[in-house]
Amino acid sequence: MPDDSAASSAPRGLDTAPVGGGVEGAAGVAGGLVGLAEEQDYLSRARASLGAMRERTLSLEAHGGDPIAAERLAVTLWQRARSLEDDPTTALFFGRIDRVDPDGARALAERFYIGRRHVTDDAGDPMVVDWRAPVSTAFYRASRSDPMGVSMRRRFGFEHGRITAMEDEHLTDPAEPEADSQILTREIERPRVGPMRDIVATIQPEQDELVRIDDSTTLCIQGAPGTGKTAVGLHRAAWLLYAYRERLARQGVLVVGPNAAFLEHIGAVLPTLGEVDVRHTTVSGLVTEQVQVRGADPVPAAVLKGDARLAEVLRRAVRSAVRQPQEALVVPRGARRWRVPAYEVREIVSELLARDVRYDAARQMLPQRLAHAVLVLMEAAGESPDDRVQDAVARSAPVKRYADALWPRLEPRAVLHRLWSDPAALEAAADGILAPQEQAILLWDKAPRTPGAARWTPADAVLLDELGDLLTRTPSLAHVVLDEAQDLSPMQLRAVGRRCSTGAATVLGDIAQGTTPWATSSWRESLHHLGQPEGRVTELVKGFRVPAAVIEHAARLLPRMAPGLAAPVSVRDNPGRLDHVATDPDTLWPEVGRVVAELVREPGSVGVIVPDATVTTASDLLRRTGIDHGILGAERGDVDHQVDVVPATVAKGLEFDAVVVVEPAAIAEAEPDERTGLRRLYVVLTRAVSRLTVVHARPLPEALA
Repeated sequence: MPDDSAASSAPRGLDTAPVGGGVEGAAGVAGGLVGLAEEQDYLSRARASLGAMRERTLSLEAHGGDPIAAERLAVTLWQRARSLEDDPTTALFFGRIDRVDPDGARALAERFYIGRRHVTDDAGDPMVVDWRAPVSTAFYRASRSDPMGVSMRRRFGFEHGRITAMEDEHLTDPAEPEADSQILTREIERPRVGPMRDIVATIQPEQDELVRIDDSTTLCIQGAPGTGKTAVGLHRAAWLLYAYRERLARQGVLVVGPNAAFLEHIGAVLPTLGEVDVRHTTVSGLVTEQVQVRGADPVPAAVLKGDARLAEVLRRAVRSAVRQPQEALVVPRGARRWRVPAYEVREIVSELLARDVRYDAARQMLPQRLAHAVLVLMEAAGESPDDRVQDAVARSAPVKRYADALWPRLEPRAVLHRLWSDPAALEAAADGILAPQEQAILLWDKAPRTPGAARWTPADAVLLDELGDLLTRTPSLAHVVLDEAQDLSPMQLRAVGRRCSTGAATVLGDIAQGTTPWATSSWRESLHHLGQPEGRVTELVKGFRVPAAVIEHAARLLPRMAPGLAAPVSVRDNPGRLDHVATDPDTLWPEVGRVVAELVREPGSVGVIVPDATVTTASDLLRRTGIDHGILGAERGDVDHQVDVVPATVAKGLEFDAVVVVEPAAIAEAEPDERTGLRRLYVVLTRAVSRLTVVHARPLPEALA
């Protein structure tokens, strides 16, 4: 588990300031000075109350109305007990607010301790308030200009579960000078090894406003490296599950990331916040549940298959399977034969097509519509059929055979197999949409005999998902968090959008970090393809994680790779450290080993980011040097090592306290064009939280030098 303490390396011995009121509960009472010892005593009592809450839950017996209900209740109680487990090395609360009495009757009206979970005493009164509760908003947003009823805000520093420091801000005292919080700064910059942690103790006002946007709003956050957009997206999911628990828990929440390494990096955040039922996956994971990907497309084919125009091509291909009747429907029933003329059946088929319902839904409707036409004939002949007769006619062999001939069963792989194999079928579906030369790109040089023998590509899997939705509607979740969205093609965005068609989404990304040939240049366009055109677009510009020295160095690339995009601004007092080590080809890797050996002497994670082709070389070097390390990949993460070797193409979304970038020129040149290469390099250079070291034998790219 990651270290969740509010500031395990926070400064010790900060003096407490006088406050009006004792500490008898979360809602406060009489006066006095509150020091570290008193606050530690309150923490101990809160821990005892949390333990009592868990014991009460464990003592409950699951008595349901039936065995199934009893089992479900038992699972619910187990989950509740699990959520109440205490980790003595972490903090139950990280802040406190004292609220003034609006009518001035008392100097101190209420006191609330803010933490990761709600804790009550034996009487049911709150000892710790969940950071997501409405009253906690003031802890994050109150200021001198707008105190929000808060007279004092206190931040706590912790180490191994004990309070080691605290800082007070008196928001209604004009005589007290404004100062940045040392505890807040130390927590943001604190070294860490392992997965990404929650930021509940350090959420900034502008971030908190985005976290607490309602569940019906789709939010798109453009954010430069280090602005905390990923953390905001994950914390928004946690807040939504708190504020709209019933609907979101029932319909589900999904987090979609770029690769497995990224998902492992962020995977502990929501469980730490008590949300253990949120699924994490990649776009590939979404669309490959029904098909095995065994092939790869050339770049032109992959780009074209990701084009939004393919959606209409596939829709036409599906609808073309519906045949117009040439003969009448004849239904024997008893001693009579009922005949529905072909022209009347054509009207039924045309009406179903005009409704534009899903293919399989219309296919199920057709027998009932045909049976209804037969019933009309029966009534005209003087009979009195009812619904049971209609159902029997719809299930009869003649009607089922006739309907299947007009509206045959389809399977997504068979439809796509025919398109990529048959030039005439593709031409009919793509006429007026794709040029002949574009159609030629899509056709297989040598078609496999069956859909099962096809070597489907990642782009094909997305198209098969689209086809599946044309046949049967994809179930919608309540909310989807989509990270690194700038790299998704229009068809990939449609695949994600189907999963939140009746819900909303949180879309996260940075246009400057787009490194795919189909990377977006407009969030409005992306939201359109996602099916959320009314989504709100906002921007985070303050860099809290990437130090100024690093971000200013990487920003040199922006004019060449993303003209017009504003450079991010680091707001950290610590400028970080930037080093360049120029060497020659013979000593390049020994220099890398020397730098890494120096870095591992300090606490914190180390990422060695290298051109993809040199991952094995880097790993062998570290092994010979005796440095234990992991290797990240698109399909694997690592949370167990201080040092990780990271292919450049996997680095997006990750962060390390110290980063060693090896041979920037080779990283840029590995991409198909200069713009994409510089964007890849921009991503790589901005993974460092404290220190960046660039080791190179070749000259740096011109835009960076």
